[in-house]
Amino acid sequence: MHVNHDADAVAAPEITFDDFLRVDVRIGTIVEAEPFPEARKPAFKLKIDFGGAVGIRKSSAQIVDRYEIEELVGRQVAAVVNFPPRQIGKYMSEVLTLGFADEDGAVILFAPDRPVPNGSRLF
Repeated sequence: MHVNHDADAVAAPEITFDDFLRVDVRIGTIVEAEPFPEARKPAFKLKIDFGGAVGIRKSSAQIVDRYEIEELVGRQVAAVVNFPPRQIGKYMSEVLTLGFADEDGAVILFAPDRPVPNGSRLF
């Protein structure tokens, strides 16, 4: 599935509120970040702590253009936690870490502007 990251892209088709609620977006804290040199597109391997109900999950994130690996641990991020795991090379990505493209097309992580408990769900 291709997603258009262009700010001028046409809005997606209308969905119901129940459709929205099926997507489980939660906040977690990055507890580990490492390079992912085998990835086809430059990326980092992340381990994110979503608290007791979801636990620690792995994610491949294409954020190398705007983030240094050293600044990621301790940062809160939003992720979809109920997609099926996805094989990225030899790495199994368990959640989709969310971000928005900046004016150059680089990914900027989506996060709350104040700390919230790990596992907090978007509503």
